[in-house]
Amino acid sequence: MKQAIDRLTERLDGLMPTTALVLGSGLGNLAEQVEDAIRVPHSELPGFPKSGVTGHVGEVVAGKFAGQPVLMLSGRAHYYEHGDAAVMRPVIETLAGLGVNKLILTNAAGSLDPDMPPGSVMLITDHINFSGSNPLFGEPSDRRFVGLTEAYDAGMRSAFEKAAKATHTQLHKGVYMWFSGPSFETPAEIRMARLFGANAVGMSTVPEVILARFFGLRVAACSVITNLAAGMTGAELSHQETKDMAPLGGARLATVLKYVFRKGLLDG
Repeated sequence: MKQAIDRLTERLDGLMPTTALVLGSGLGNLAEQVEDAIRVPHSELPGFPKSGVTGHVGEVVAGKFAGQPVLMLSGRAHYYEHGDAAVMRPVIETLAGLGVNKLILTNAAGSLDPDMPPGSVMLITDHINFSGSNPLFGEPSDRRFVGLTEAYDAGMRSAFEKAAKATHTQLHKGVYMWFSGPSFETPAEIRMARLFGANAVGMSTVPEVILARFFGLRVAACSVITNLAAGMTGAELSHQETKDMAPLGGARLATVLKYVFRKGLLDG
């Protein structure tokens, strides 16, 4: 990853963000709010994966967000695109090599709770890996035995909760369950997920959380709810619905994020 680190260091020209955001489906508009933006396509960064999912641009955007330096990854690669849960490892390793120590992950997700409708934002407090895979498969060192008891950093979660309260933004909290995708879940799988204690389901984020903890980064994550899960409404699910609904919750999430950055709530 040295080539990617060197290339980004050169392009950043002295900017040294310690916080990075990964933007999920339909959330790319957040990258448009970066001031004095430096844009580096993933194609220019050796080892960075390409995403073929609509709504994922595939570029690093660096600059100031609410007055604070930040790196945003507009788009991610998914397990279901490559059959490799570690597809984002080069990206996370590069962030760590640049000095990033806090990672905020976002995604579009389906809700299992009728009281958390489309347009809601859920702060992830824990996850269930139901994919049967792990990004640390094949890692030869004992570092692969990563503890995930505190996968989602308590201090970062507290910062989001404070920001939501201060901005009068409703912020749900719950457990995210990772399915491999790319097909959506069945109604039976959703009933099972609810029994397991999940509050939302999706096809990303968990591999990045595991990789981030492997590389020593603190993590927070939020789901933007784009639909009620399979079997809850009788309607079929679609990726178009995800793209259409994500900006609604994305605006709420942006309000919270701006307060977090503007007030420096992650600096403690």
